[in-house]
Amino acid sequence: MNAAVGLRTRVQEFLREQRNLGYRLVSCGRELLNFASFVEDSKHFGAVTVELTSQWAREAHGGNVSIETSARRLVNLRPFLRWLQQFEAATEVPDDSIFGSLPGRKTPHIYRADEVLALMQEAGKLGPSDGLRAATYATLFGLISATGLRIGEALGLTDIDVDLVAGVLTVRGAKFGKSRLVPVHPSVIAPLAAYRATRMKQVPNAPQSLFFVGSRGIHRGKPLGDRQVHRIFKQLRTQLGWVDRGGHGQPRIHDLRHSFAVKRLTLWHEQDLDLNQRMLALSTYMGHARISHTYWYLTGVPELMALAGARFECFACAGEFDHE
Repeated sequence: MNAAVGLRTRVQEFLREQRNLGYRLVSCGRELLNFASFVEDSKHFGAVTVELTSQWAREAHGGNVSIETSARRLVNLRPFLRWLQQFEAATEVPDDSIFGSLPGRKTPHIYRADEVLALMQEAGKLGPSDGLRAATYATLFGLISATGLRIGEALGLTDIDVDLVAGVLTVRGAKFGKSRLVPVHPSVIAPLAAYRATRMKQVPNAPQSLFFVGSRGIHRGKPLGDRQVHRIFKQLRTQLGWVDRGGHGQPRIHDLRHSFAVKRLTLWHEQDLDLNQRMLALSTYMGHARISHTYWYLTGVPELMALAGARFECFACAGEFDHE
């Protein structure tokens, strides 16, 4: 059988599966179908190879493209190729060594558990003495750390969006216009319930009221602003004296989201689970526009690269002993 015919079918299956999960994949879909056409025209038989994908990436628009454009084409292609490996194990997935990695993606600061705990404890000391301000920031930072929500998503939660009986958050109109359900770990329920109780004692409440609200002066009971939260975070960060381990100069609130993803992937890695089979679930949970944004953690974060390297060393050593 001509492998290219099967490849086009696989592309269509992949796109259908992704779109059923809510991904639009307009430009990416065109690229994948273009790749299938390229393979058909090349009369290639057998599994997809690095040589084949590299040639396709270089020959876009008649070959008159930049190295960065070629690199981006491979970025769009990799998630499909990893998915394809479950049907064709010999499929080769090109890495960044061919055209280099895309510029602009800096390494995040991955928080240790003790740093997150210290942040919440320091936030819990914020005045005034009525406790609402302290509870607001401690709960907000804890929730982002435990769920990987974007700061805007957390601040946009209404009271009705936080279902503590079902243990599910409804994130509406997120970054890319899609709403999603975010299940939370049972350990998160009690802190959220405690914060809600504290807030309801001090400010008027309605189902459509925002879950996190301002607590001082004219801002009391009003929406909590993004700039206000970043200002408080910067204050706490200075008090804690953190040393940045990323590429942004200082640890950021958004790094709590990155840390959530890395810890989840690290746990799966340590449990020897197949990461490729779980990437779709994590990507959907985090609201990524493309699954390639989730796969980035495997090559863009030192903590995960180190784990992968250690596993390879164990595998290599085992192989050496087998041959003795």
